[in-house]
Amino acid sequence: MQNTSMASLALSASTSYSPSISSRRSLFHRTFSPRYSPSHFLSQMRVRCEGKPCPPILNGKTFYKSVPSRISELEINKNSSKLKIFSGTANPALSEEIACYMGLNLGKVSIKRFADGEIYVQLKESVRGCDVYLVQPTCPPANENLMELLVMIDACRRASAKTVTAVIPYFGYARADRKTQGRESIAAKLVANVITEAGADRVLSCDLHSGQSMGYFDIPVDHVSGQPVVLDYLASKRISSEDLVVVSPDVGGVARARAFAKKLSDAPLAIVDKRRHGHNVAEVMNLIGDVRGKVAVMVDDMIDTAGTITEGAALLHAEGAREVYACTTHAVFSPPAIERLSSGLFQEVIITNTIPMEEKNYFPQLTVLSVANILGETIWRVHGGSSVSSIFQ
Repeated sequence: MQNTSMASLALSASTSYSPSISSRRSLFHRTFSPRYSPSHFLSQMRVRCEGKPCPPILNGKTFYKSVPSRISELEINKNSSKLKIFSGTANPALSEEIACYMGLNLGKVSIKRFADGEIYVQLKESVRGCDVYLVQPTCPPANENLMELLVMIDACRRASAKTVTAVIPYFGYARADRKTQGRESIAAKLVANVITEAGADRVLSCDLHSGQSMGYFDIPVDHVSGQPVVLDYLASKRISSEDLVVVSPDVGGVARARAFAKKLSDAPLAIVDKRRHGHNVAEVMNLIGDVRGKVAVMVDDMIDTAGTITEGAALLHAEGAREVYACTTHAVFSPPAIERLSSGLFQEVIITNTIPMEEKNYFPQLTVLSVANILGETIWRVHGGSSVSSIFQ
């Protein structure tokens, strides 16, 4: 009965839909509201947003942060007909949410694989003279998703699109951003060159591994942060500011953790000092800062095998931390990350949906937050020539 009520609410909202900012956000929050229990979404019920299906949310703790808009209704209505959003196969659920937030339909595209693995892309609608946004994170399998993005860019270029923006919520190869040893490649620069040469006019990405990666592109880059939704979620937990300490899992993430701590009631900062012996292998050495009796919030841009962050969490518990939270934007979760994160070291593991998460990989401590509204608002502002940085001020 309760499921029927929720479906009726979403369907009645879609029938009275108008493409205004207020109604768009109202519908978005009614459709994806955390007040509904997980059973609504685990039943695989699909609701409709402006006549198209929206993906079910598989975690009842999914949370959305409202982003204030500075774009006029007239400007949006005037320019929306020349804006097209297409999704690759890497994260179609996030693409659906972005389009739903913006009050638009995803563009129709055919993406196939030949028997030998070659990728075929054909746009099923005209993009002549349009500003096209291609949503495709280069998450695992990274090489296939990257190649798919390149072929989609080429298809748009050959279809006479006015501009092509690659929306890459998770930018793969970003860790190879400098030479730390002899005869190493800087793959981040190589991938940036390939995306540019394919014909992209602009890149929109979320929480790059390092800010210097923006300089590898010879085209404009809009770098947005997923931190606002994480900060908003932590604020809703009403943890006393006197009990909080923000922890950087390594020395390289100190700047990120310091900025996070400043926005989290100017919480104190601690640093885990580690020595890495190889890729995906880390040894924790010591802790800089005091965490005894406090709630430790570990902040990183991504979790791959979870070796670094779990070793750090074990050290924090040994140093007397009361609870440990892990917060990250990109949940790569290569094996054995799930086993490590669900081992009981963490009170909660907070991630965003820049990378799709399979239902089988959910565990009780996991919370998924959506960055769809931030990316959707950024796309509107880029398209309308408005400020992007003001979103995060």
